[in-house]
Order: sequence, then C-alpha cells, then structure tokens
Amino acid sequence: MKSLSPRFRFLIKNSLKGMVWLVVVVAAYLVFEEIVIARNPELWFDRFYSKPLIIYATYFVSEFFFGIIPPELFMMWASGKGSAGFYFANLAFFAAVSYGMGYLNFLIGQFLKKKVFFRYIRIRYLKKTWPLFNKYGLFLIIIAALTPVPWSATSLIVGSAGFPAKRFLLYALSRLLRYGVYGYFLFYATGGNQ
Repeated sequence: MKSLSPRFRFLIKNSLKGMVWLVVVVAAYLVFEEIVIARNPELWFDRFYSKPLIIYATYFVSEFFFGIIPPELFMMWASGKGSAGFYFANLAFFAAVSYGMGYLNFLIGQFLKKKVFFRYIRIRYLKKTWPLFNKYGLFLIIIAALTPVPWSATSLIVGSAGFPAKRFLLYALSRLLRYGVYGYFLFYATGGNQ
C-alpha cells in the first residue's frame, strides 16, 4: 500500500473505515433489537413505524445539518416495515434526498464563500474538514459520499472552495452507490427479506 499515492491511501483507508462503521451499526441494531425491541415490540412499532412523516422530516433535517443522525438508522427503520418494495422505495428516496441536500449545501457554500462570518464558521466548526479538502480535493468528495465523513459539511466546504458544480454533481453520484451497497447489506442483515 505504500507504493500508492497519498490520495489513494486516503481513499482506501476511509473506505475501510466506512465498512467497519457499517458492521458496527448493524451489530448495534441487532443487539438493540434483541434486547430492547423484542421485549416490547408494540411500543416501538407504535412510536416509530406508525408515524412515517416524522421520520421523513427528521431525515431531511439531519441530512441538511451535517448528517446528525446516521442514514443507516433510517434504512433500518424502513427495513422494519417488512416489505421489500417499501424498503427499496425508501432507500431510493433517502439516497435522492441525501444527494439533493449535498447539492443544496454546495450551493450555500458557493454563496457564503465571500462572506466574512463564513470564515469564522469555517475556522470554528469545519477546521478538521477544510485542510482535508485542500489536501485531497475530489477524493474527499468521494470519501464523504461513501463513508461516515460528514457529507453535508464536505459539500458546503467544496462549494465554498469554488469547486465547479458539474464536477461536484458528477463525483457526488458516488453517494448513491453508498446507499445502494449499504442498503443492500442492511436489508439482509436486519432480516428485511423475511
């Protein structure tokens, strides 16, 4: 791996972290399901499965504000409905919203790049991600799209750096790949195929 360029090492290293994250989230969900949900399933079904509009609104807010809640949790919610059609329709919806929110944050970044207060925000809240973009450029877009690196924050930074919109939209398509791969594994790991 040392013969690879630093950018490809960064890509591979963070892709592996993303896979580890997926395994951790699935394992945590399965443990939670076994210990908590199985003891009182009616309570969980009534609270979460009977109010999908609250789930969708929460997802929109989360994807806009730097992915506060991991999207895998929403995928697991959809898998709990039991129907493969419902799950994959929701998966497509979640992927489209995530892609769209990334682009919206990209546009906000383009608008804010000349504003003085944004420099403060960048220094205060985005200090870890900004140097990564300067070092890795488009690789950071792909990594943020595929792994738990904050997608919306990265999109905002990329927009504020003056990255071309068409190239961003092209590289951001890898976000859809993440939803496809993670969604497939989560569906079968959480028993959605039963």
